[in-house]
Amino acid sequence: MAVSGQEAVRVLNYMVTSNHVHLVVVDDGERDVIPNSMQLVAGRTGQEYNQGKDRRGAYWEDRYHATAVESGDHLARCMVYMDANMVRAGVVSHPSMWPFCGYNEIQEPRRKNVLIDYERLQRLIGARSYDQVRNSHRGWVEEYLGDGEKARKEEWTDSIAVGSRPFVEKVKQLLGFRAKGRVIIEGGEGYQVREGPGTYNALIGAEIGDRDRRCRYNTHYLDT
Repeated sequence: MAVSGQEAVRVLNYMVTSNHVHLVVVDDGERDVIPNSMQLVAGRTGQEYNQGKDRRGAYWEDRYHATAVESGDHLARCMVYMDANMVRAGVVSHPSMWPFCGYNEIQEPRRKNVLIDYERLQRLIGARSYDQVRNSHRGWVEEYLGDGEKARKEEWTDSIAVGSRPFVEKVKQLLGFRAKGRVIIEGGEGYQVREGPGTYNALIGAEIGDRDRRCRYNTHYLDT
């Protein structure tokens, strides 16, 4: 996916609902490409919505929440959690039933209007072929749906980094003073650098009530 002529931002998965958006993206190493791209997309989306509805004021509830995700198994878990968003919400029983997400595009790659970078996804997942990506992805989703555990997981909503211990330590170090007061905690399948309390909770209110209220969007990105 190119944003404003740039070729540095690639989409690996997405989920669009009535009031929030999730993205998994990766850049090509250029500084500030992801935040600049998110600012551009958010601005255009809000502008077009306001024009269509003849309304004024902020469209988004707040700035986006970003989580750095390590490639491989952690990326796979992040993608499955995102795919199952509307299943957890009780809207559909399977991700394939929700048309505004990346599940079906990953399973049946498009020839036109392509959003997902299939080659980059294959490489970051660590698969030998794209058929392996599709089969593994489908199996991961079925396993998630079958285990009976559909609760919201704070590692994907409150954390600023998810991965191995060396990975999250690197992210925390790169954040410098912005990581002050944030701790590394161990979860069931990896480590996290946790966001300060209150920051993300302030956004949750946009999920409930009038669909014309302000929305929120989250970005999960690969720190490569």
